[in-house]
Amino acid sequence: MRIYVAGHRGMVGGAITRKLRARGDEVVTRTHAELDLTDQAAVRGFFASEKIDAVVLAAAKVGGIHANNTYPAEFIYENLMMEANVIHQAHRAGVNKLLFLGSSCIYPRAVAQPMREDALLTGILEPTNEPYAVAKIAGIKLCESYNRQYGTDYRSVMPTNLYGPGDNFHPENSHVMPALIRRFHEAQREEVKEVAIWGTGTPMREFLHVDDMAAASIFVLDLPLEQYQANTEPMLSHINVGFGEDISIGDLARLVAKVTGYEGDIAFDTSKPDGTKRKLMDSGRLRAMGWEPSIALEQGVRETYEWFLANVKDRESGPF
Repeated sequence: MRIYVAGHRGMVGGAITRKLRARGDEVVTRTHAELDLTDQAAVRGFFASEKIDAVVLAAAKVGGIHANNTYPAEFIYENLMMEANVIHQAHRAGVNKLLFLGSSCIYPRAVAQPMREDALLTGILEPTNEPYAVAKIAGIKLCESYNRQYGTDYRSVMPTNLYGPGDNFHPENSHVMPALIRRFHEAQREEVKEVAIWGTGTPMREFLHVDDMAAASIFVLDLPLEQYQANTEPMLSHINVGFGEDISIGDLARLVAKVTGYEGDIAFDTSKPDGTKRKLMDSGRLRAMGWEPSIALEQGVRETYEWFLANVKDRESGPF
């Protein structure tokens, strides 16, 4: 099958690309310089010139609390444009199969835990990442709407917090896991006596290794339509993908300190925001279909740190 992976240079898109190629699929990719997904005409031209059987839409502008607070306009605009262009032009080109990757931030801030798919649009979103969440909700509804009107087979998966090789370790714009790995690595190297973590350390988060997410994405993409529809609904077509357990930010910090060899103190800066108090996905639907994660948290953190050591130099070495 000839599959276009949008966002193949990202952590998730890269993992999906590796798995698809390993099993023999022909994977089509384009860098941002080759194809700007926010450019409608460029995306239309790409689909007109390439014979694509299926699309994996993993491209997104992503970041942590700091990045979302600093660049809300870019987060909502770029994500909306990428989703709208790829989904619409795929349909126009006759591509009937597409997988859209969303985010757990689509669910309300005060939602019951663990978060079920039917909690979507039942409450107010977390303010710190609302623009990004609104864009991801729009992506889900685009898929649902094209399925309803045109009979396409466009599916959506909502991952929990992801981490792993290929993550963004930028000192300011990264998510919590890579940010902690970088900070504790640098603190250990520079013999810093104390590392301060944003917030109280009490919020609970669930983490899934990117290779597990890639496996889940391909699993959902491959499901026979009848089996997929039997576990979803026409207006509730997205599927949660999670690890099934969560951990406090404080305990995560202690785990990362252990893995990186940092032996100093850990403090918590309560003047900084915590974000949502708990985010645990209910992945019962996906498990009912036959998929389970395979990479334990500590094992995954160690693999990620090993990748960091081999691939990320220091603060001055490019985008990291």
